[in-house]
Amino acid sequence: MKPVALVTGAARGIGRAIADNLAPDHQLAVTYNATPPTALQAAHPGIQAIHADLADPASATRIIDEIIARHGRLDIIVNNAGSLELDSGNVALNHAVNVAAPMALLNAALAHLKPGACVISISSVNAVLPALGASSYSASKAALNTWTRGMARELGAQGIRVNAVAPGAIERSETPRPPEMVKAFADLTALGRVGTPEDIAPVVRFLASDAARFITGEIITVSGGYRL
Repeated sequence: MKPVALVTGAARGIGRAIADNLAPDHQLAVTYNATPPTALQAAHPGIQAIHADLADPASATRIIDEIIARHGRLDIIVNNAGSLELDSGNVALNHAVNVAAPMALLNAALAHLKPGACVISISSVNAVLPALGASSYSASKAALNTWTRGMARELGAQGIRVNAVAPGAIERSETPRPPEMVKAFADLTALGRVGTPEDIAPVVRFLASDAARFITGEIITVSGGYRL
């Protein structure tokens, strides 16, 4: 029986790459807000797409209820959806989506998670290397890391693993950076290039697999050696 996985914010970018990677051998549910996952569903018919604004605290219970109603269980939660509000913007949104939403989803799902289940959150190198002008975003990812470690300790006795992946500079085809900015990031990276969503997805797959059965409470940096 295929494991059931939830990937939040899977219409594009890192979330889309994770969903593409998991879809062939998982029963997949994804959430989206502004952008429907039309291309993802066309590529992988049968994906359950749930429209939700994760900044709304009430959305978590509805998302989990819809997944359980369709699949009867949930094995993997991938907290990918995120907010990057600059310090001059709606900084409260960073905490609501990047920290409170993963907490709420786990709380809503916990009664359905069996031993062997896992939670994987997409953090950022900015949790330890704060981004200029985005201190609130960086702080929200640092909080996500702390929550990840805390929940790993709390849920270990139940056989539930909790980890995170911290990408470095990732270039997304939907929102390309100016070439000079891409070069600047690449110059700060040991491998001499920026990352892609496809660099992140296999690490998430690994953490979701039995190969990572003895890994919990870890924040795995996938940055190509950014700012070493």
